[in-house]
Amino acid sequence: MNFKHLIATLLFSTSLIAQIAQEVAPPDYIKTITFKGNTDESQLPVLKLGEYLQLEFDALNGDEEDYYYIIEHYNYDWTPSVLAKMEYLEGFDNQRIRTYENSFNTLQIYSNYQLTIPNERTRRLKVSGNYMLKIYDDYDELAFSRKFMVYEESANVGVAIKRSRDVRNIKDKQTVDITISSNNTPFNNPKQTIKTVIIQNNNLNTAISGIQPMYTLGNELIYKYNTETSFWAGNEYLWFENKDVRAANTGIQFIDLKELYHNYLYTNLVRRDTPYTYNPDINGNYLVTALDASNSSIEADYVWMFFSLLLEELPENKELHVYGNFNNYTIDESTKMRFNAEKGVYKNEILLKQGFYNYKYVVVNKNGKLDEGAISGNFWQTENNYKVLVYYKDLGARYDKIIGLGEASSVNITN
Repeated sequence: MNFKHLIATLLFSTSLIAQIAQEVAPPDYIKTITFKGNTDESQLPVLKLGEYLQLEFDALNGDEEDYYYIIEHYNYDWTPSVLAKMEYLEGFDNQRIRTYENSFNTLQIYSNYQLTIPNERTRRLKVSGNYMLKIYDDYDELAFSRKFMVYEESANVGVAIKRSRDVRNIKDKQTVDITISSNNTPFNNPKQTIKTVIIQNNNLNTAISGIQPMYTLGNELIYKYNTETSFWAGNEYLWFENKDVRAANTGIQFIDLKELYHNYLYTNLVRRDTPYTYNPDINGNYLVTALDASNSSIEADYVWMFFSLLLEELPENKELHVYGNFNNYTIDESTKMRFNAEKGVYKNEILLKQGFYNYKYVVVNKNGKLDEGAISGNFWQTENNYKVLVYYKDLGARYDKIIGLGEASSVNITN
């Protein structure tokens, strides 16, 4: 009986894990997914209830296919919400994306699709919380999906970035201190009803969640942990700009024209053991831009970008990847660097739309564990952006609200 009970428990746990929503990466022919709020240039929209959400992407297959969108609501832990569609959405989803244009004067032919929510059919999102936007093709197959968050201003969220209090990592990590206070009514049983998510540089893959308040001071919840809210500080991102494909721009060594333009970046060096150098970046994001273009969405061309890193060959159980928000921090075969024994460098080429891009090199173990600092290093001085989302599910409530958003930059880091 014990063995049967164990099997049943494992099966039940597996079914729960299977319900946790994961973003679906797009196929190879869908590129440059730009996903943001109306006032936020990041690729992870965190918008106030009532603000606009904007999605833009390119389809390079030249078929001018129709695409449809569906919006789903989720709990704090990304399990499906019990809310019915009409409870969180006014209007209708499962609608065709009607705004699209074909590229103009480009070597790479593509169709550019744009979606804004709310619109005349999807009039508004009614409640705060976690959401997923799913894009389907003509064959009712899921092309890709992206997470976004909607918050309401019911709580004040103070965020301060400190150097690590753990002396073992004082040079390598940054700690996030949080203070939460309610605007209206006091929190009921905060250790059970309040949950937080801390996000570094809009990257959900490295987010920290499940941290309870350390203590309560009056009507404030205080988080001042030594290690639990610490992040590896990383290093400033490398970057390049190729708004003019016919000339070598910043970070580009030389160009070539074949079926498409080829841009060859300067060979990068390992920065792990070199002193920290301040180099302003946009924290892993990118911006599409093209010289002399009135509309970069359809006039910017696609270019093969050639990356190279001077590095000895890694052990067989480790891989090297190009990393950044240009593909939503996805690690796959397209980002894998391959070792060229003749020249002693790692190389890769990625098809990217013209613009300004941040990137870095990361090492991934065979078990999937990612080490962002293996090549770039970790330096407490690094400028990083942090967002703190506060979720609240009162006793008897049916969904997790996001009642506040706090944001801070480590440019103001203190001891």
